[in-house]
Amino acid sequence: MKIAFKPLSGRLTKTDLLIVISAEGKTPKIPSGVSVPPNALKSFGGESRETRFTDAVGGPASRVLFIGLGKGNEFDPDIARRAAAIAVQKAEKTDASSVTFWVDLALGKRATAIGQALGEGIVMGAYRLTDFQSTPKSPSLKKVTIQAQADFNRGAKSGEMIGGGNALARRLQDTPANKMRPRDMVTESRKIARLSPRISVKAIDEKGMEKLKMGSLLSVSRGSSEPAYLIHLIYKPTQKAKRRICLVGKGLTFDSGGISIKPSARMDEMKYDMSGGAAVLGAFHALAGLNPDVEVHGLVPTSENMPDGMANKPGDVVTACNGLTIEVLNTDAEGRLILADALAYADEAIKPDAMIDLATLTGAVVVALGHELSGVMGNDQALINSLVSSGEATGEAVWPLPIIDFHKKDMKGAVGDLRNISSPGTGAGSSTAGAFLSNFVGETSWAHLDIAGTAWGASDRDYQGGPKGTGVGVRLLLDYLRKQ
Repeated sequence: MKIAFKPLSGRLTKTDLLIVISAEGKTPKIPSGVSVPPNALKSFGGESRETRFTDAVGGPASRVLFIGLGKGNEFDPDIARRAAAIAVQKAEKTDASSVTFWVDLALGKRATAIGQALGEGIVMGAYRLTDFQSTPKSPSLKKVTIQAQADFNRGAKSGEMIGGGNALARRLQDTPANKMRPRDMVTESRKIARLSPRISVKAIDEKGMEKLKMGSLLSVSRGSSEPAYLIHLIYKPTQKAKRRICLVGKGLTFDSGGISIKPSARMDEMKYDMSGGAAVLGAFHALAGLNPDVEVHGLVPTSENMPDGMANKPGDVVTACNGLTIEVLNTDAEGRLILADALAYADEAIKPDAMIDLATLTGAVVVALGHELSGVMGNDQALINSLVSSGEATGEAVWPLPIIDFHKKDMKGAVGDLRNISSPGTGAGSSTAGAFLSNFVGETSWAHLDIAGTAWGASDRDYQGGPKGTGVGVRLLLDYLRKQ
């Protein structure tokens, strides 16, 4: 699907489906030369996500779809994002090959933000994974044109890139675990690096990690025939970088729980345990086009957690690259083991101004916040506040959770320095997991996003949601980076 951008003053060319965006209580503004039955306009109120489909009776459009954004002083970017997704999905259902969005609205300073949301919604709403179907239906929609004012189109162009990053993350998430192994994550990262001369990548293999003394990360892959990797992506802007930011994404391509094996029910969903890594790759996919003035490093520790004779055993002690020893009391708390070495590596080798990790880390965050909010915690309140703000701006909401001295004390080991799970009576599983990770970030400004609830299973928002991957984190991270 190709997206083209034209000024509102331009002539409307032939299109299978004309999509007219309108505010509630306003008569939709139709391009000159297009005629529709009078009843179609009278029966359309413009309420949020309201649609009215009609055949055109004159002009270059075969059909017209009116979509409402609600009251003009109330509609926000998420409504535009949802409206765009609804539009492309209806276009696909009617086998439209070409679609034109006609946006003749007085948006003022909101034009760029609403345009970005519409661009995101078009790409995200069109996402489908058909790679593993024997006779997939080819998408009918080939071309989308957006006709709007310059500020709106500028935002929509950014939205196209951001939506593409989200769609990439969702494709990686939804791909079955036997087709998205650690080696496949490496392949995907190399594809991303080829998109731009400003992006480079290296993949540290197990021999390299042994030299770096990453015993915690390496311990998780011992039970799998698939070797682990630490992917390191680097984006450098065309201008002198104002800041250096490191993004770290948990990349467990399948999590059986290891020796502490999970129940069989819904274990298939554990292909989503690499959602943090998918978000980092999705963000890098969009970075070159957005060109923020910051240097960005992306680390994805990627592994499988499987049970065999070589796997971690409950009670084993492993040593992270910063020298701390960890009692592995539960092999299903493996995400923090691979993140520990990645965070310590970032602190020592990259020395970022700020570091953000994303992980499907705890079931406790689902109990605390459900599927609509990610948990955020860390050692820098300003960084946490920035992520909360970006969550509000993108509709990927995050909620602060505490890490207090009690949580840190509870993660102290009896045999080793630390243990990888908290005491049975402590509760606060998300906070204690964050407390564990805090031992590996040094003095670096750091925030941890627990996305176990939001990475899949979220409410349907037209452009994402339901049982499949959401790509959560991509849009939030990009908003944060662009504001730096």
